[in-house]
Amino acid sequence: MNIFEFRDRLIGDYASYIESFIQIREHQSEAISVARSGASYVLTTGTGSGKSLAYIVPIVDYVLRHGSGKGIQAIVVYPMNALANSQLKELEKFLCLGYPNKKGPVTFERYTGQESEEERERIRVNRPDILLTNYVMLELILTRSTDAPLIASSMLRFLVLDELHTYRGRQGADVALLARRVQDRMGTSGLQYVGTSATLAGAGTYDERRVGVATMASRMFGTVVRPEHVIGETLTRTTNGWDEGDPAFVRALTERVQDAGYVPPRDYQSFVADPLSTWIESTFGVRQEGERLVRSIPRSISLEKEGAAAELSRVTGVHILRCITAIQQALLAGYECEPHPETGAAPFAFRLHQFISKGDTIYASLETKPHLTLQRQQYVPG
Repeated sequence: MNIFEFRDRLIGDYASYIESFIQIREHQSEAISVARSGASYVLTTGTGSGKSLAYIVPIVDYVLRHGSGKGIQAIVVYPMNALANSQLKELEKFLCLGYPNKKGPVTFERYTGQESEEERERIRVNRPDILLTNYVMLELILTRSTDAPLIASSMLRFLVLDELHTYRGRQGADVALLARRVQDRMGTSGLQYVGTSATLAGAGTYDERRVGVATMASRMFGTVVRPEHVIGETLTRTTNGWDEGDPAFVRALTERVQDAGYVPPRDYQSFVADPLSTWIESTFGVRQEGERLVRSIPRSISLEKEGAAAELSRVTGVHILRCITAIQQALLAGYECEPHPETGAAPFAFRLHQFISKGDTIYASLETKPHLTLQRQQYVPG
């Protein structure tokens, strides 16, 4: 049974959910094709782009083709239990909903240390097809005699490291050695490694970054990951793509920003035709890199000279405070705007962390009324 036959077995309204397998995104389709070839790969796409689906679909397809109940066929390793818990809920919707007693043809379990001893024993006796865990627990599984039944099989096909960018330095070395021990312990040949990350990036062109990611992933997995198997996202503009060097565009943008009484449209087509929407997408959303569109480098709206408001002020000659207000209003309007009539997508796909930087460290002395400072120092001044 392949994934499309699996879809036909679904019951009721849930069948409409699985239609996403037919209308999958380009990077998901590419990942599924690479997985079917047997090669290891890394998926580096933005937050909310459906990276999990790009390895869950190949795993489920593999289990359906080779049969369930033969031992663990895929291990998915998360850096945090919260991510494993979230994926568990998604799999429950994906693989259980619509089946009698919510028992689908592919089994899965979470094994992260949050389970009771009774639950762990049940998992050891009834090994799932897919095991969700973290790298600490996976290390324990390989060393504890009580967990030996979990790895008493050579059926393992996939080892997935989610959020690959979190494994660096000493921790990265530990996880790299762990990946090698998994293969040695389970005696698996043809093991496929999959890595995902939203933030694997670096200097250079897109192709140069793919080479860098492939080199890093090869070291992490202990097997060759080819640069062409580093899968990025294919982006398209949602706005009308005016020529921003065109004086007519600059005039239209200036008039738009100057008009303090302007109410941004809420219907999709009018919103994406707004010159300020075009400028915002080019500033915060996407930028041209060779023949590809890539995500823009995150930046703030602030009064600082590097901020987006200062740039808009330079382009239009409008006071920076008015520019800040115009940008904020347009971003909120994009959030409230009706979605695309066919795809259901919002006009902007920005994430909150693009505008808010991480907090700094505050140091305090030990007095009742402590001295607070942002600078690390040994003594309180004075």
